[in-house]
Amino acid sequence: MTLTVAIQMDHIRSIKIAGDTGFALLLEAQRRGHRVFHYTPDRLSLRDGAVTAMAEPIEARDVEGDHFTLGETERVDLSTVDVVLMRQDPPFDLAYITATHFLERIHPKTLVVNDPTHVRNAPEKIFVTLFPHLMPPTLISRDKAEIEEFRREHGEVVMKPLYGHGGASVFKIGREDPNFGSLYDLFAATFREPWVIQRFLPRVTEGDKRIILIDGEAAGAVNRVPAANDIRSNMVRGGAAKPTDLSPREREICETIGPELKRMGLILVGIDVIDGNLTEINVTAPTGLRAIKRLGGPDLSVKVWDVIESKIGRA
Repeated sequence: MTLTVAIQMDHIRSIKIAGDTGFALLLEAQRRGHRVFHYTPDRLSLRDGAVTAMAEPIEARDVEGDHFTLGETERVDLSTVDVVLMRQDPPFDLAYITATHFLERIHPKTLVVNDPTHVRNAPEKIFVTLFPHLMPPTLISRDKAEIEEFRREHGEVVMKPLYGHGGASVFKIGREDPNFGSLYDLFAATFREPWVIQRFLPRVTEGDKRIILIDGEAAGAVNRVPAANDIRSNMVRGGAAKPTDLSPREREICETIGPELKRMGLILVGIDVIDGNLTEINVTAPTGLRAIKRLGGPDLSVKVWDVIESKIGRA
């Protein structure tokens, strides 16, 4: 089966290929003989009902600094391709949301991964609250009195922006922390949305596990251990990737949420688990595939493409 694939991503010249999941998916598509186009979200257009992108055919190589060659730009009608991989990084802002509106015009005739309607309707730090019994105590609010009451009840908390990503602006606040007032003022001036406040999990120092689910099933994991004197485990913030297996509790979490992810057409999902507590469900552009493979785990891009091809074969 030879497919035509379009990958919507941040420009390939800007990515770090050692950890980029979109790049891993691109390499596997190419290995299977699929024809792949590359375009950035700003080159997506909707005209007279047709969704098009100014895109280039791409050849990728797993060579840092010499990892791609682009062909001549052409206008591609995305309803004529088989698959669109929506792989640009957040922020999950109105530009991101607009792209989901465009792409849902062509899905499922063109398979969009992940389903753009459910990407839009599953913001990662809100979607996870559908499963409160799997989470640490969590408040989403910008009301100071509510936040103060939550802090009195739970003591140390983590405060972060609702639509943040990559570990940016994540703060640990103590029960009597004198910085809370200033931090509240800073958040209020910076973010219009509510914020996420969660009970602090001290065992985050042992790692924040990224578990990859493919079509609703746990497929692999990497444990991200924070750097010294930091609570953020994101690898872009200095977290160290370590091999890991799933605990019974983590398998329970995956088995609980997996059927809903599958129903929603969320083929590639990355969840974050700290000390047996589900903290986020990442559906926009989850990462972790290359780290899992580098640490001796399976090449999950193979399984992702097996699922994509099976869905197209049944269409």
